[in-house]
Amino acid sequence: MHPILHFKTITHHRHLVREHCFKCGLYWQGLTHDLSKYSPTEFIPGAIYYTGKKSPNDGERRDRGVSRAWLHHKGRNRHHLEYWIDYDGTPGGQMVGMRMPVKYVVEMFCDRVAACKTYHGADYADSDALEYYLKSRSHYIINPDTARLLEKMLEMLAEKGEDYTFDYIRKRILKNSR
Repeated sequence: MHPILHFKTITHHRHLVREHCFKCGLYWQGLTHDLSKYSPTEFIPGAIYYTGKKSPNDGERRDRGVSRAWLHHKGRNRHHLEYWIDYDGTPGGQMVGMRMPVKYVVEMFCDRVAACKTYHGADYADSDALEYYLKSRSHYIINPDTARLLEKMLEMLAEKGEDYTFDYIRKRILKNSR
């Protein structure tokens, strides 16, 4: 059990997300990002399964068959695409990704970049978040519009870097969504 190391990791991650959200003009989201990680439901399993190299939810899922911390987290944090999965409203209803409000897609982008920085450390590259997304997207249930916007931001980061991308998000993407 590593409560101090886990606390440092989630706090470092939150600070990076806050910094990125602030660059985009999402001040409230930057301040309130991932506060549920400090709740006992999420913090205790996080400390138990802490490795410092990847999400502790993977360890809990491996040992228990489910990550209760993840179920708690995704149900309270709108920047996760899993928060937006619902029935499509047709008879027999399929599960689909609902269209996410732009501000939450941007926060998801900031979250993914910060996670890569947290877990890759000095080996971080601006292409990391895009590479991770591309490896994982085949199992995502995500709205096509949401996926296009997220991919656009991830590709922009990989090709043009942080300064350009965060400036573009603030001036073009968020400004046009209000």
